[in-house]
Amino acid sequence: MFKKITACLFGALLCGTMTVAAQAVIKFETTTHDYGNFTEDQPQTYVFKFKNTGDKPLVIHQAFASCGCTVPTFSKEAIAPGKTGEVKVVYNGKGKIPGKFKKTVSVRSNATNALVRVYIEGNMVEKK
Repeated sequence: MFKKITACLFGALLCGTMTVAAQAVIKFETTTHDYGNFTEDQPQTYVFKFKNTGDKPLVIHQAFASCGCTVPTFSKEAIAPGKTGEVKVVYNGKGKIPGKFKKTVSVRSNATNALVRVYIEGNMVEKK
């Protein structure tokens, strides 16, 4: 009886490790961008590029920023395995206090790494 149970458990374990579920995986080229120095009348834009390194289509469900001065837009269509997409981030500091900043954009998708954060930073200086 013990041998039968052990054999069944071993067989189930072996089958379980051999059948890996197909998944999408989002891999960003970079997760941080520094705009450097700029004045408040110069909105800043950066495009974060990513690749689906998984074996199922990748769908971004949501991209949201840590504040209203940062606006992300993203690829709405499914990204096939091996293909690329992008998340465009615009920072508009008009009317904000000058100085250094770091903002977060959270990207939610159907990937195994379902929540990925990318960051923008910079130094908004006073216009002379």
